[in-house]
Parts: sequence; C-alpha cells; structure tokens
Amino acid sequence: MPKFSWIIAGLLILISSIILYNKVINPPYSVASKGPAKSKILQVSGIVLDPAPLDNNILSSGTLLASENVDLQAQASGSITQLNLHEGSFVKAGTLLVKLFDLDLQAQLKKLEAQQESYERTEARMKALLAVNGVGQQDYDNALTQLKGVLADIDNIKAQIEKTEIRAPFDGIVGLRNVSPGAYLTPATVVASLQKINPLKIDFSVPEKYAPELNKGDIIKFTIAGFSKGFTAKVFAIEPHVDEDSRMIKVRALVQNPDAKLLPGAFADVEVVLKRIENALMVPTQSVIPNLRNKTIFIVKNGKAESRIVETGIRTEYKVQITDGLEAGDTVVTSSLLFVKPGMNLNVAIAPN
Repeated sequence: MPKFSWIIAGLLILISSIILYNKVINPPYSVASKGPAKSKILQVSGIVLDPAPLDNNILSSGTLLASENVDLQAQASGSITQLNLHEGSFVKAGTLLVKLFDLDLQAQLKKLEAQQESYERTEARMKALLAVNGVGQQDYDNALTQLKGVLADIDNIKAQIEKTEIRAPFDGIVGLRNVSPGAYLTPATVVASLQKINPLKIDFSVPEKYAPELNKGDIIKFTIAGFSKGFTAKVFAIEPHVDEDSRMIKVRALVQNPDAKLLPGAFADVEVVLKRIENALMVPTQSVIPNLRNKTIFIVKNGKAESRIVETGIRTEYKVQITDGLEAGDTVVTSSLLFVKPGMNLNVAIAPN
C-alpha cells in the first residue's frame, strides 16, 4: 500500500477513536442504573407554575385630535374691511373675526326698513277702517300682504349681511391666517383654522375580539414623545362596526388639556387595561411548542416527560398565559425541548418563576 494511503487510514482511525471517546466520556445524557437495565436521564431546566395577577393590557397607536376643529371660510365673496384675527390667540364663540364689504346691502336694508314703516302705517289704518266697515276685507288683506312681503325682504337682506361676516363658532385658538386686510375672499378661501384643544380627543384602534371588554368610561394610558410623564384619557365613544380591512374597532377618548401643552396631530402610544386576571398561569414563551393543529408543553411528572396540549391567552414580552391544559403546581420544561420525548426520564433544575 502506498505511503499516502497509510497516512489517510491512520487519520480516519484517529478521528473515529476521538468520536468514540467523547461519546463514552461525555454522553448527552446521564446514565442511571435500574437493576439489570440502564436508562438515560436528560438534564433540563423548568419552572413550577404559580398563579399570579395579570393585567390584560392592549398596546395600540393613537392620534391626538382637537375636540372641535374648523376652517374659517366666508359664505359670500367680497373684499375684507375688518380683520380681527390674531394668530395663536384665544377667542370666544360669536366673536367677529372677519368682515367683508356690505355697504350695498346696508343701503338696501335701510330702504326696506323705510318701506316697512310705511306699510305698517297703511296696515294699521286699513285695520281700523275694516273694524267700522270703512274698507273691504280684500283691501285690508292687500295691505297686510305688502307688509309681510317687505318684512321677508328685510330678513333676506339681513341673511346676506350675515354671510359677509365670519364669527367664531366656538371657543378656540386661532391658527395661522392666510389672508391680509383688503384681500378679496371667495367661499373657497380658507382664512385660518380655529381649534378647541381643551379638552382633546385621542383616536386609536383595538382588535375586534376585545370589543365585548371595552366600555364607555374606561380609563386608558398614553405617552407622547418629548414628555417624561404619561397621560390618561376616558373612553367616550366606540365605533359601532368593525373595519373590514384591518378587523379593528376604532375608539375615541377624551383628554383634559388645561395647560394646552398637548397639541392636535401628535402621535401617542396607547395602553388599554381591559381587566385584571387574579390567578393567571404564565410560562416562558419558548416553552410553548406550536404544531399544525395545536400547541403543546412538556411537563415533568414522576420524573418523566409528559406532553400536554394547551390553550394560550394573553402574551407579554417574554411570557404567555395558559388558559387550559395546565394546573397550578405543574413543573414546565423550559430548556432542551428539542431533545425531550414523551416518557423520557428528566432531571429538572427548578428556576425562579
């Protein structure tokens, strides 16, 4: 045999010897003697299930909204004669913010008011004459019709004059204005925005399965970037239908904002506490083995591995709730799960739960 072949054969024998030595000296399982036969014992870690309180929290994303928000626009066209908009200022409901040119309408109003006085006198005379049969009913009716006609014309002119005014529809803060004094406005022109920011609203969504557990008056918590403290809000409205695309339900809560530090449009991280479960059984996430049809967990019973089909509930960052399949006091295997088989002898090192 060539010298090279002898070298190859020697290396193969050496490698086989090392592998055999490791299996004998360091087997993956410890070996225990049970009479004439010997069984393998797998070393694993585990926890003993101990019921503990669990808050059923939902994490969601939300957006702050003004409780009232409107774009200020004129109902008529015309040039601005008064502009009482001070950007960022607080205004009361009914405050005149913008006035358009209306001298032509005011002139028509004065003319109609003069006619009103004349028609009122005529109607009064006709009424007195009718009482003594001095005129017929038809004459009085004509005088009354003329009076009612001019009163209707006056109401129409007054309505047109109102359209030349922009007044604050509610208490709020004026935004940045987009026009200057003397500018010509049309109904499509947005003069500025007006927003009521105390209180604020916050909109967020939750999965449809939580709908039965949400109620008006529930308190939620949320945080905003840039603020070290958290905030609370009270749920006051729940959308009565599920979004078909996301399978989510929209919820709206009210946020008190007396110092006006929170602003509409801000992003919020929302936490909804639905209910507190007093005796929840929690296991590490890695101990749950997902299968095609169910989920299983290995427990240790009388020193042997036993597989249990379980139902899961609420998930936290590192643990999952077991709602069915386990009981308090069960020892759950948390390591070496790839090597565990039903009926296998196990030696468990109990870790704190």
